[in-house]
Amino acid sequence: MARAGLTPDTLALAAAETADALGFEALTAAAVARRLGVRLPSLYSHVANLDELKGRVALLALQELADRVDEALAGRAGRDALHALADVHRAYARAYPGRFAAARHPLSSQLAAASAGPRLSRAMFALLRGYAIGEAEQVHAVRLLGSFLLGFALLEGADAFSHRAPASDASWERSLQVLDALLRQWPAAVVPA
Repeated sequence: MARAGLTPDTLALAAAETADALGFEALTAAAVARRLGVRLPSLYSHVANLDELKGRVALLALQELADRVDEALAGRAGRDALHALADVHRAYARAYPGRFAAARHPLSSQLAAASAGPRLSRAMFALLRGYAIGEAEQVHAVRLLGSFLLGFALLEGADAFSHRAPASDASWERSLQVLDALLRQWPAAVVPA
């Protein structure tokens, strides 16, 4: 029997908080049960296994990130939109490192389609409307942006930038200037000979 007050939403939030504290890879059902002050079997009234629990954290993270991105991009285009999108990702990774990692957790195609992931993708494609990038090239541009956002966040989270001046904030700003310039000058597709 499920414990009163324990719902799928409270379970997902407790798991997300645990992931932020311990790291997403270290997330266990036992750690979540301890955080909630319940016995482990109580959790399994709401989730079948650890993968489902991690999936719920992923869905929560994608929803939170998409909501923040939507709000940040409203009324912005071009360089301003790029900065807003990037700053939201960086702030989220800093504030919620476990959830940020969870957003990359593999989901079934059905769960992925129903998640906020497609909203994040649409936001990145919408951002590109402020740049003259042909439709056939937009996937490449979105992948470049995603790689930058993820890579910078992971390296910064691991203190990889703390060993040399300037501070990572300066590199962040410079990187966004370079990305903006690159997106403005995106090369045409090269057709193989």
